Amino acid sequence: MIVRSMPGFLRGLVATAAMLFVTGAGAQEVKHYRFAYDQPRNTGYSIAGDLFADKLKELSKGTMIIDQYPGAQLGQEPQLLQLVKAGDIEFAIISSANTATISPQAGVMSLHFLFRDENHVIKGLADPRVFEALKTMIDETTQGLHVIATGSQGVRHMYSKKEIHNVGDIKGLKIRVQATATEDAMFPAYGAQTVHMPFGSVYTSLQTGVVDVAENSINVYLVNKHYEVAPVLNITEHEANNALVYISDKLWQSLSAEQKQWVQTAANEISSKEPAKAFDLERSAAEKLKKMGVKVVDNVDKKSFTAIADPYLDKLAKELGPHAEKIKNLIRSIN
Repeated sequence: MIVRSMPGFLRGLVATAAMLFVTGAGAQEVKHYRFAYDQPRNTGYSIAGDLFADKLKELSKGTMIIDQYPGAQLGQEPQLLQLVKAGDIEFAIISSANTATISPQAGVMSLHFLFRDENHVIKGLADPRVFEALKTMIDETTQGLHVIATGSQGVRHMYSKKEIHNVGDIKGLKIRVQATATEDAMFPAYGAQTVHMPFGSVYTSLQTGVVDVAENSINVYLVNKHYEVAPVLNITEHEANNALVYISDKLWQSLSAEQKQWVQTAANEISSKEPAKAFDLERSAAEKLKKMGVKVVDNVDKKSFTAIADPYLDKLAKELGPHAEKIKNLIRSIN
C-alpha cells in the first residue's frame, strides 16, 4: 500500500534500491572450503593452512573461509589426493613424495641430498621457476587438481631404537619409506630394506618391530610421539620434506577471475613464508626432545651417504622423466 501511494519516480527508486540490495547480498555470500592434511596442528602443514586461510579471508573480505581438517580426519595423503581430484574436498597439502602416487615424476623432490642446506630449501621452494615447473608437471601428468603453492616440513632424518653414525649402520635394517621410485632406489643402495605403509601405521610398526627405522622431520617425530617407540633421533638430513598445496579443478573452474587471483595470492603466502617458519619449528622441536631425554645423534657421517647418493641425482631424475629432470636442474642451479 505504501509503495502504491508513492509517486512513480519514488516507486522506481525503491525498486532499484531493492535490486541493488539483493545483488549486493548475493555478491557477499560467504562460502566455506575444506583444507585437509594428515599431520596434527602445530606442524608445517597447519602453518600453511593458517597463512592461506588468513590471507584469503582478508582478500575476499570474509567471503571465502577456509575450514581446516588436520590429523588425517578426511584420510591419509593418498586418499586426500583422490578426494581433491574428484572435487570432494577443495584444498589439501600433500608431501611431494605421496604426490608421486598420481604423478611419478614428483619423486624428483625426494632425491636424496638434492638440496644443500636449509637456505637452499627455502630459496628453492620460493623460486617462481621451480613453482611453474612443478605446476606444469602436475597439469600435464594428471587431472582434477592444480598446484597453487609449495611448502616444507624441514628435512628428513632417520629414527630408531639404535644409533646411526654412518651408512653402514643401516645395512640390512627395515626402513619405512614413502612409496616413490626415488626411495625404493636410494635406501637399497645404502644396504637397507624398504617397507611401504601409510603414515598412520608407522608408530605401531616401530613398536612391534615390523620396521627398524622410520624417517621424517623432527617436529613430525615429536608431535606424533614416535620418540616413544624409537627413542634415538639420528640427524641424517638425507632428504628435504617438501609438500605441495592443491586446489581441486572442480572448484578452480567455478571461481571468477577475481576469486582465482585471491586464491593464488593467498597461496603465494605459503610458498614465501611457510618454509622458514617450518625450520624454526624444527629447531624448537629438537630442543624439546633433548629436554625430554631423547638421544639425538648429531654427528652422523653424511659423506658416507652422499658418496652413494650423489651419482643417483642425475640418473634418477632422467629416469623419472623430462619434468623431473627440469625441476632437478632448476633446483641445483639455485645459489
